[in-house]
Amino acid sequence: MSDQQAFAELYDRTSARVFGLILRVLHDPGYAEETTQEVYLQIWRTATSFDPTKGSAVTWLMTLAHRRAVDRVRAEQAHTQREVAYGVRVLGNEFDEVTEEVERRLEQQAVQRGLSTLTETQREAISLAYYGGRTYAEVAQHLGIGLPTVKSRIRDGLTRLKKSLGVT
Repeated sequence: MSDQQAFAELYDRTSARVFGLILRVLHDPGYAEETTQEVYLQIWRTATSFDPTKGSAVTWLMTLAHRRAVDRVRAEQAHTQREVAYGVRVLGNEFDEVTEEVERRLEQQAVQRGLSTLTETQREAISLAYYGGRTYAEVAQHLGIGLPTVKSRIRDGLTRLKKSLGVT
Protein backbone atom coordinates (compact mmCIF):
# COMPACT_ATOMS: atom_id res chain seq x y z
CA MET A 1 0.00 0.00 0.00
CA SER A 2 1.37 3.44 -0.91
CA ASP A 3 1.65 6.38 1.46
CA GLN A 4 -1.16 8.16 -0.37
CA GLN A 5 -3.47 5.16 -0.06
CA ALA A 6 -2.66 4.77 3.65
CA PHE A 7 -3.26 8.47 4.20
CA ALA A 8 -6.58 8.32 2.34
CA GLU A 9 -7.66 5.38 4.49
CA LEU A 10 -6.62 7.23 7.66
CA TYR A 11 -8.58 10.26 6.53
CA ASP A 12 -11.70 8.23 5.69
CA ARG A 13 -11.64 6.50 9.08
CA THR A 14 -10.89 9.53 11.26
CA SER A 15 -11.99 12.76 9.55
CA ALA A 16 -15.50 12.80 11.03
CA ARG A 17 -14.11 12.45 14.56
CA VAL A 18 -11.43 15.07 13.99
CA PHE A 19 -13.90 17.51 12.45
CA GLY A 20 -16.35 16.91 15.33
CA LEU A 21 -13.70 17.63 17.96
CA ILE A 22 -12.55 20.78 16.20
CA LEU A 23 -16.13 21.98 15.67
CA ARG A 24 -16.84 21.57 19.40
CA VAL A 25 -13.88 23.83 20.16
CA LEU A 26 -14.42 26.43 17.42
CA HIS A 27 -18.23 26.50 17.06
CA ASP A 28 -17.86 27.59 13.44
CA PRO A 29 -18.17 25.04 10.61
CA GLY A 30 -16.06 27.08 8.19
CA TYR A 31 -13.17 27.47 10.61
CA ALA A 32 -13.55 23.83 11.63
CA GLU A 33 -13.21 22.70 8.00
CA GLU A 34 -10.10 24.83 7.50
CA THR A 35 -8.57 23.64 10.75
CA THR A 36 -9.33 19.99 9.94
CA GLN A 37 -7.57 20.45 6.62
CA GLU A 38 -4.58 21.99 8.41
CA VAL A 39 -4.44 19.03 10.83
CA TYR A 40 -4.31 16.48 8.01
CA LEU A 41 -1.70 18.54 6.21
CA GLN A 42 0.36 18.57 9.40
CA ILE A 43 -0.05 14.79 9.71
CA TRP A 44 1.07 14.29 6.11
CA ARG A 45 4.15 16.43 6.67
CA THR A 46 5.10 15.12 10.13
CA ALA A 47 4.00 11.47 10.02
CA THR A 48 7.55 10.39 10.70
CA SER A 49 7.45 12.13 14.09
CA PHE A 50 4.69 9.78 15.32
CA ASP A 51 6.01 7.54 18.12
CA PRO A 52 3.81 4.47 18.72
CA THR A 53 5.42 3.93 22.12
CA LYS A 54 3.77 7.15 23.36
CA GLY A 55 0.22 6.23 22.35
CA SER A 56 -2.03 5.19 19.52
CA ALA A 57 -2.18 6.92 16.17
CA VAL A 58 -5.75 8.08 16.88
CA THR A 59 -4.66 9.61 20.21
CA TRP A 60 -1.83 11.44 18.44
CA LEU A 61 -4.19 12.61 15.71
CA MET A 62 -6.84 13.85 18.18
CA THR A 63 -4.17 15.61 20.26
CA LEU A 64 -2.90 17.42 17.17
CA ALA A 65 -6.48 18.35 16.22
CA HIS A 66 -7.29 19.69 19.67
CA ARG A 67 -4.08 21.71 19.85
CA ARG A 68 -4.66 23.16 16.40
CA ALA A 69 -8.25 24.13 17.30
CA VAL A 70 -7.16 25.79 20.55
CA ASP A 71 -4.43 27.64 18.66
CA ARG A 72 -7.09 28.88 16.22
CA VAL A 73 -9.26 30.16 19.08
CA ARG A 74 -6.30 31.95 20.62
CA ALA A 75 -5.32 33.47 17.28
CA GLU A 76 -8.87 34.77 16.72
CA GLN A 77 -8.98 36.24 20.24
CA ALA A 78 -5.62 37.91 19.74
CA HIS A 79 -6.80 39.31 16.40
CA THR A 80 -9.93 40.75 18.02
CA GLN A 81 -7.92 42.28 20.85
CA ARG A 82 -5.51 43.87 18.36
CA GLU A 83 -8.40 45.38 16.40
CA VAL A 84 -10.00 46.78 19.54
CA ALA A 85 -6.69 48.21 20.72
CA TYR A 86 -6.09 49.73 17.29
CA GLY A 87 -9.57 51.27 17.27
CA VAL A 88 -9.05 52.81 20.68
CA ARG A 89 -5.63 54.09 19.68
CA VAL A 90 -6.74 55.55 16.34
CA LEU A 91 -10.19 56.82 17.26
CA GLY A 92 -9.47 57.48 20.90
CA ASN A 93 -12.01 58.56 23.42
CA GLU A 94 -12.28 62.09 22.06
CA PHE A 95 -14.51 60.97 19.19
CA ASP A 96 -16.90 59.29 21.59
CA GLU A 97 -16.96 62.30 23.89
CA VAL A 98 -17.63 64.71 21.04
CA THR A 99 -20.34 62.46 19.61
CA GLU A 100 -22.00 62.08 22.98
CA GLU A 101 -21.92 65.83 23.60
CA VAL A 102 -23.45 66.56 20.19
CA GLU A 103 -26.18 63.97 20.78
CA ARG A 104 -26.87 65.38 24.25
CA ARG A 105 -27.22 68.92 22.88
CA LEU A 106 -29.49 67.79 20.05
CA GLU A 107 -31.71 65.93 22.50
CA GLN A 108 -31.77 68.95 24.80
CA GLN A 109 -32.81 71.23 21.93
CA ALA A 110 -35.53 68.79 20.88
CA VAL A 111 -36.90 68.66 24.43
CA GLN A 112 -36.85 72.46 24.67
CA ARG A 113 -38.76 72.72 21.38
CA GLY A 114 -41.19 70.10 22.66
CA LEU A 115 -41.71 71.98 25.93
CA SER A 116 -42.61 75.09 23.96
CA THR A 117 -45.58 73.20 22.47
CA LEU A 118 -47.10 72.63 25.94
CA THR A 119 -49.55 74.88 27.71
CA GLU A 120 -48.05 77.11 30.40
CA THR A 121 -49.66 75.03 33.16
CA GLN A 122 -48.35 71.74 31.72
CA ARG A 123 -44.85 73.17 31.25
CA GLU A 124 -44.80 74.54 34.81
CA ALA A 125 -45.96 71.25 36.36
CA ILE A 126 -43.47 69.18 34.33
CA SER A 127 -40.61 71.57 35.08
CA LEU A 128 -41.25 71.44 38.82
CA ALA A 129 -41.52 67.64 38.80
CA TYR A 130 -38.70 66.69 36.42
CA TYR A 131 -36.28 69.60 36.56
CA GLY A 132 -37.09 70.62 40.13
CA GLY A 133 -37.06 67.07 41.45
CA ARG A 134 -40.37 67.47 43.26
CA THR A 135 -42.95 64.78 43.83
CA TYR A 136 -46.45 65.18 42.41
CA ALA A 137 -47.71 66.05 45.91
CA GLU A 138 -45.01 68.73 46.29
CA VAL A 139 -45.91 70.18 42.88
CA ALA A 140 -49.59 70.29 43.90
CA GLN A 141 -48.72 72.04 47.16
CA HIS A 142 -46.37 74.52 45.42
CA LEU A 143 -49.01 75.41 42.79
CA GLY A 144 -51.85 75.38 45.29
CA ILE A 145 -53.93 72.93 43.24
CA GLY A 146 -55.19 69.39 43.79
CA LEU A 147 -53.06 66.31 43.27
CA PRO A 148 -55.37 64.87 40.57
CA THR A 149 -55.03 68.12 38.59
CA VAL A 150 -51.23 67.95 38.79
CA LYS A 151 -51.23 64.34 37.65
CA SER A 152 -53.50 65.19 34.71
CA ARG A 153 -51.38 68.17 33.65
CA ILE A 154 -48.15 66.18 33.79
CA ARG A 155 -49.67 63.14 32.04
CA ASP A 156 -51.19 65.24 29.27
CA GLY A 157 -48.04 67.33 28.95
CA LEU A 158 -45.81 64.25 28.70
CA THR A 159 -48.12 62.77 26.08
CA ARG A 160 -47.88 65.95 24.01
CA LEU A 161 -44.10 66.12 24.55
CA LYS A 162 -43.73 62.52 23.46
CA LYS A 163 -45.63 63.25 20.23
CA SER A 164 -43.52 66.34 19.52
CA LEU A 165 -40.34 64.26 19.95
CA GLY A 166 -41.67 61.60 17.62
CA VAL A 167 -41.58 58.90 20.29
CA THR A 168 -44.24 56.21 19.91
